[in-house]
Amino acid sequence: MTRLFLDNQNARRLFLDRHLLLRPGSGPGRGEDLEGVLDALGFVQVDSVNTLARAHDLILWSRRGRYRPKALESLVARRRTAFEHWTHDASVIPMAFYPMWRKKFERDEARMRSRWSETRRRGWETEIEQVLRHIADNGPASSLDVGDEEPKDSSGWWDWHPSKTALEFLWRSGRLAVCHRRGFRKFYDLAERVIPAVHRNQRCDDDEIVDWAMSEALRRLGFGTSGELAAFFEIVTRDEAKAWCADALSNGRIIEVEIEMSDGSRRRSFTTEAVLDDTASLPEPTGRLRLLSPFDPALRDRSRAERLFGFHYRIEIFVPEAKRRYGYYVFPLLQGDRLIGRLDAKRVDGALRVQAFWPEAGVRMGKARTSALKSELERVRRLAGAQTVAFAEGWMRR
Repeated sequence: MTRLFLDNQNARRLFLDRHLLLRPGSGPGRGEDLEGVLDALGFVQVDSVNTLARAHDLILWSRRGRYRPKALESLVARRRTAFEHWTHDASVIPMAFYPMWRKKFERDEARMRSRWSETRRRGWETEIEQVLRHIADNGPASSLDVGDEEPKDSSGWWDWHPSKTALEFLWRSGRLAVCHRRGFRKFYDLAERVIPAVHRNQRCDDDEIVDWAMSEALRRLGFGTSGELAAFFEIVTRDEAKAWCADALSNGRIIEVEIEMSDGSRRRSFTTEAVLDDTASLPEPTGRLRLLSPFDPALRDRSRAERLFGFHYRIEIFVPEAKRRYGYYVFPLLQGDRLIGRLDAKRVDGALRVQAFWPEAGVRMGKARTSALKSELERVRRLAGAQTVAFAEGWMRR
């Protein structure tokens, strides 16, 4: 059987369009507009590293230049149109998706309970009930508000003190919810006091959840293997994903397509006829040069980004400084439908300090592209709260 084929350039453009990176971003980046961005992406990963701006803020800013951090805080803490939980990592997720997370709550609880030894089970159950009772009686709490008598360096499941472990267990299993943050510290409250009843009371069976997770992943990726679709929300198992793809293929809901990779090889994937029809009408990409978060959804799967864009990227935070190829926390740069380089930059004494920029092989940094890079640095400077942009000597690595 001859499969349909999508060449690499159109595959890149389709993928970027589904991630809101192909066209110019417009809109205020707050309220309903920001809710629409979050829904289109599916989630944004939350990360604590703040050399320039936090990951979730950079992700949203790269799609909406007028976005500012308080807008996302508002969705979670005031509007209650988003909640915090896990996909592949801690993320902010549209509130309408909450019923689908019940499958994740159950699996996370079972996994965490499996770590308890029988000799310690009763102690952990007691700790969890005490923390839950404290929040029920006293309202929202952070890890600093529980376990007053505990040494803070004692170990729990994740080398946390026991009450911190209990908080995370109750959150991951859905009994607590993050109601707000102060700085970057999470505050938890009973789920029934945070999650709107319309979402909290909705029930879906496992088959509905699997179908939703796979369909919605495909809609946001444009194309993918069963494993890539399963990994998008990380709600379904790979076996469930394979079974869903086989069924959806047999009844015509999805089709097979060969996607051309950057090296000319082909990768068998799934998509829909409607998606392929839309590909023919995709516009030319915006010429803006965009600074991306290392945790941008388009780059989350490092292997896929390398196959599709020919861009090898790894975070070097945990690499000893002497062994780093680039830097501690380096930002990918996108222009059009190509990833053109990476930037080492951070806030230092009120300035956005550019240590180095490494263009990709074959990327020529002429006047126009260098000017576009500097314009992007001026834009991100405002998000970062820096007053000026400063360049280290020899920052342009050719």
